[in-house]
Amino acid sequence: MDNINIKVLAKELNISTSTISRAFNGSPDINKDTKEKILAFAREHNFLPNHYASNLRDKKSRTLAVIVPEIANDFFAQAINGIEEIARKKGFYILLYRTDDVFDKEVSFINYLNNGKADGIIMSVSGEANDHNYLRKLEQKNIPVVFFDRVYEDIEAAKVITNDYESSFDATEHLIDTGCKKIAYLVVNKSISIGQVRMQGYIDALKKHDIPFVDELVIDCSNDEKINYGILKKALEEIKPDGIFSSVERLAFGTYYVCNDLGIDIPRDLKVISFSSLNIAPLLCPALSTITQPAFEMGSKAATLLFEELEKKGVNIQKKEHVLKSKIFIRKSSGG
Repeated sequence: MDNINIKVLAKELNISTSTISRAFNGSPDINKDTKEKILAFAREHNFLPNHYASNLRDKKSRTLAVIVPEIANDFFAQAINGIEEIARKKGFYILLYRTDDVFDKEVSFINYLNNGKADGIIMSVSGEANDHNYLRKLEQKNIPVVFFDRVYEDIEAAKVITNDYESSFDATEHLIDTGCKKIAYLVVNKSISIGQVRMQGYIDALKKHDIPFVDELVIDCSNDEKINYGILKKALEEIKPDGIFSSVERLAFGTYYVCNDLGIDIPRDLKVISFSSLNIAPLLCPALSTITQPAFEMGSKAATLLFEELEKKGVNIQKKEHVLKSKIFIRKSSGG
């Protein structure tokens, strides 16, 4: 069949052109069998719709940018899945940008996207620099931003977070209740907002139980596995904590490696609890006690909020902070 287009497809299949368009755009309001019939016929005749032409007409890229510190992390992987599911239902694609917690990369990505490469941005921030004007420029271009997990408080945008202070307080208090008196707090970049909030929950739990805060028990780690091994080995050999509250799951894993090499028994000699969305946490030896964030739901909520802004462009929307609740699972690593 020569010169095939949407009108020809509609005629051949006896289906309206609007239904054909919805099938190609991934719209949810179309019968599944009808959609498969349309796509199968199109594949058979080597037809692909020209999305770019239609996107130019409505001045939309039908693309969302997702900026995260890392991708090889179960929390962010689940959050991205939540974002992608909502985007796909809306007929949008996502582009992933990884900052590796490097602030300059974040700035570079935002400046690149400021030229209309995406209709909106969902991001978990990388740093705490004072100058965030690069983000404010997006507002001038009507490109909405939604933050999730790690946020900038000085930027007016919808935010999706979890109850990190409460979870950190409860996790620290749990370690205290099991008999720990020298609890180390493991963190990567304690200057970022989420690190500060989690540390405050740790500090306030110690205070409630009249346990003095000791600065050397705040172990500031890095994104490098080998460097972290050295930091954690030194802390466990020299400071000798009896409890570990890890704000990042990879630091809990690092603790397991070091304990195995040093012959430190978890939980007899050292009790451990960590923020983690890892599905295999119960299968570790011993099973890891976790504060588990609703990562998929956070991504889904962030995408939903972004589409609300895209669909009501020009209408003033109140940009709220949405707080979802994490769950604490007590397992053997903390004496559960």
